Amino acid sequence: MKKLFLYISLSFSLFAFAQNEQLAQYYYDKGDFEKARISYEELLENLPQNTQYFLRTIDCYQQLQQFSVAEKAILDRLDKYKQGNLLVELGYNYQLQKNDAKAKIYYEQALDRIKKNPNEVYGISNSFERKVLLEYALKSYQAATELEPNFNFNYQIGLLYGQLGNQEMMINTFLNEAYANPQNSIQIQNQLSRFMVDEGDANFSEILRKALIIRAQKNQDLFWNHYLSWFYTQQKEFEKAFIQEKAIYKRDPESLSNIVNLGQLAIEEDNPDAAKEILGFVLENTKDLELLIQANSYLMKMKIGKAKEKEYVAINTELEGLLKQFEISPFTLSLQLIQAHFVAFNLKKPEDGKAIIKKALELQLNDYDVAQAKMELADILLYEEKFNQALIYYSQIELDLKNDIVAHEASLKAAKTSYFKTDFIWALKQFKELKSANTQLIANDALEYFLLINDNTVADSTQTALKQFAKGDYLLYQNRNQEAIAQFQTILKNYKGQDPRATLEQAKQIEAVTLLRLGKIYEKLGDFTLALSQYQTIIDQHSDGIYIDEALYFSAEIYNKKLQQPEKAKPLYEKIIFSHKDSIYFVEARKKFRQLRGDTNL
Repeated sequence: MKKLFLYISLSFSLFAFAQNEQLAQYYYDKGDFEKARISYEELLENLPQNTQYFLRTIDCYQQLQQFSVAEKAILDRLDKYKQGNLLVELGYNYQLQKNDAKAKIYYEQALDRIKKNPNEVYGISNSFERKVLLEYALKSYQAATELEPNFNFNYQIGLLYGQLGNQEMMINTFLNEAYANPQNSIQIQNQLSRFMVDEGDANFSEILRKALIIRAQKNQDLFWNHYLSWFYTQQKEFEKAFIQEKAIYKRDPESLSNIVNLGQLAIEEDNPDAAKEILGFVLENTKDLELLIQANSYLMKMKIGKAKEKEYVAINTELEGLLKQFEISPFTLSLQLIQAHFVAFNLKKPEDGKAIIKKALELQLNDYDVAQAKMELADILLYEEKFNQALIYYSQIELDLKNDIVAHEASLKAAKTSYFKTDFIWALKQFKELKSANTQLIANDALEYFLLINDNTVADSTQTALKQFAKGDYLLYQNRNQEAIAQFQTILKNYKGQDPRATLEQAKQIEAVTLLRLGKIYEKLGDFTLALSQYQTIIDQHSDGIYIDEALYFSAEIYNKKLQQPEKAKPLYEKIIFSHKDSIYFVEARKKFRQLRGDTNL
């Protein structure tokens, strides 16, 4: 019983202590530093060795301008614990009082402590960094490494150079560290990417490119070819990345898998010329069955995506030839599924498509391949308007591959199925959950449909326009493009104020997204003039709506990539940069604007 009573008392004490800590944090975050001070002083009294409580207490004193109280507390703790980081705290206390000369004395004393005992660098450098005293943090790391060559703070030093705006030293430090310790390359590349895209300017990328080229010229190690390939891939200059990958392959012809992956990226970024060249090289230089099938699969997908109806017979013949060449087996599943989709959606023969998949499912497939086959089967069932049967297969995939990206894709398709059959309540619930998916493409797609359903339900409780719109989207899914165009044009006609049942709010909500859909269809069909016309109407008449950034970006992309008119693309990218900073296209728009403008900063 005594033990039980002791346990209960201890548990209660810990609970009360945790509550006090939460309360102190609450006051601190709220900016009520007087109450926070009292709370942290009580916590510190119970746990005097706790550094976090002490630093928060000092911060509260300083926020309340009780500098002498803070100084006494720091000096008492320094006398008791002899920690070098407290010299930084003492110096910072003087800095807050505009006494920079006295502050500098203590900062220098902290650096001297490192010179006497390099192990003190950890606490001292951390204190300098927390106070954003970056020059001193840099000096602390440099002092420690001079005395202890085994210490490696190159990553931290590189970051500090970047924060200080010294791009050349940042790049040199990072590249030296990556070469000396290749296991840190991914972490370093992530930081370099952040500066290339999120925080840097065009000048940063140019400095990095030159640094990599110089290293590749001076040192014939393939490491630098790999790094240059990575750099050009980040810049989406796939032709240049391919030059590096070819150089790597010629000296080390172990595998072409990196080149295949590069070809796939070129396809995803809508660079068909680069993709054809890259994948053609693979086909010419390998007898590996898996790579041959992979490369041919990517090429066939690309060819189908760009094909006109008159080319369908030749494409089907080519698919049959490939499957005859490589035979029907688990290895050729990707080609079998491409053929099934093509036969169903392009040749309009869903029964033949399903037969191909059912034959594939009789093979000895692993769980992942079975899921891929079921996904295609569900897609064809959805094409046939067999909504419930399609949902069954999508659900099976979700259960069989929980938390896998394929399962998330199946969830998205299930949500779209509910949307196509106008079960908007259930679809909205599914899209809401998928908005936070780990895969960015799925999350963005789910967000788009969530906003579409939500906004048009608010504007029109009967969902009349939304039902018509879902029908247009379903026709688009079935690859019935001309019928989809007619359906969306009917919606525009009905909701441009010509239908007395349509309110102004309904018309505004549905018109912009309908114009956007029409623009994407015309783009798909290669009619860029008509596509631009739809986007321009959004820009002119719906500038306060949620689709304006998409209209600007898609227009810019047409001018930049399709029509080769960069001067017309530039102001559109610029508009996104300055007026739509929350857009998902902001980063790409800024990058492409800088490339077109050709200078180093905005």
